[in-house]
Amino acid sequence: MSVDTTTSPTPSDRAGSTHPGSGAQPPAPPGRKPAPPVGEGRIGLRANLRHIEALVRRNVLQIKQDPESMFDVLLMPIVFTLLFVYVFGGAISGKGNQDDYVNYVIPGLLAMMGMNIAMAVGTGVNDDVKKGVMDRFRSMPIARSSVLIAKIVVEIGRMSVAMTILLGMGFALGLEVKTSLVEVLAAIGLSMLFGASLMWIFILLGLTLKTPQAVQGLAMLVLTPLQFGSSIFAPPTTMPGWLETFTDYNPLSNLADAARALINGGELANSVWMTLGWAAAITLVTAPLAVAKFRKRT
Repeated sequence: MSVDTTTSPTPSDRAGSTHPGSGAQPPAPPGRKPAPPVGEGRIGLRANLRHIEALVRRNVLQIKQDPESMFDVLLMPIVFTLLFVYVFGGAISGKGNQDDYVNYVIPGLLAMMGMNIAMAVGTGVNDDVKKGVMDRFRSMPIARSSVLIAKIVVEIGRMSVAMTILLGMGFALGLEVKTSLVEVLAAIGLSMLFGASLMWIFILLGLTLKTPQAVQGLAMLVLTPLQFGSSIFAPPTTMPGWLETFTDYNPLSNLADAARALINGGELANSVWMTLGWAAAITLVTAPLAVAKFRKRT
């Protein structure tokens, strides 16, 4: 009769076992730091750029699968141009003098176009959060900022399409460029730069509020007074004193005046520097807040 001399493992032995199929991890050697969580390690610039490129392709393919998402970019410049030229133009420049108003309002609409397209970023980010897309990105070994930067890059592309259509409509209605092509491109670039800075605000709203409808509603509540309380549609000199003061400090007025000077000619140094200052300040304040909120929200 044989006797089994094998001793059964004690509870402490079982707790410290690292069987291949158990999923338990062996303790880290003394003096060695544990590995950082997935996606939280330091990511180099080259890797970060690759991540942004891949995410940009993902967003572009998403637009390709849903062409209706481009309707606002394609139709909004046409509707806005016709609406403001033929509704406001007669009241401001006199009936039958809408052609004079085109040279005033088209540069201003460049500023308005960037802001309205920027607003769509916030609703898109909020929708991705609700669908769990952001949680998936959070689990990947990529920089958190690359997810948000990729969205901004794609929206800048959409913005360039909208501004091209806007200028095309302006030329069709009699817009005259009194400067040069370089200055026209500078006006477009300045409008896109300011619009890109506003995207960080809307991304922050999209990550903070609960629904896309809330993001859109709050954005419209803020944007409407900024748009109409500016020099985009009418000269501030026709406004009451208190509103004229507000208009002077409105960043959209600075952008509209800068774009107007770049296309129609005139003094532009102050308005250009003010616009660049606003864009830098908005980005420096809201971009870190948006990235930090993205880390916590997802």
